[in-house]
Amino acid sequence: MTLLEMSAAYRDNAAAIHGRIVELRVQERAQADPEAAFRLRRRIDELTPLWREARELAALTAHYYDRSYHKHEKYTL
Repeated sequence: MTLLEMSAAYRDNAAAIHGRIVELRVQERAQADPEAAFRLRRRIDELTPLWREARELAALTAHYYDRSYHKHEKYTL
């Protein structure tokens, strides 16, 4: 698997995670039970870092060999 293929996979995963976050937000707003709304909010909070990381890794792998690309400090040694 090449880095460009990995980038596409990360981008697809980020889109899927974001779609799920959007669904959960709609459910949270429609929820009448505060406990159920809290559980939905907690799940959204758990998915948000995964979404962010997938987007960051998609950008990193897409531009890894570009000389002008400044890599994210989080993913460099």
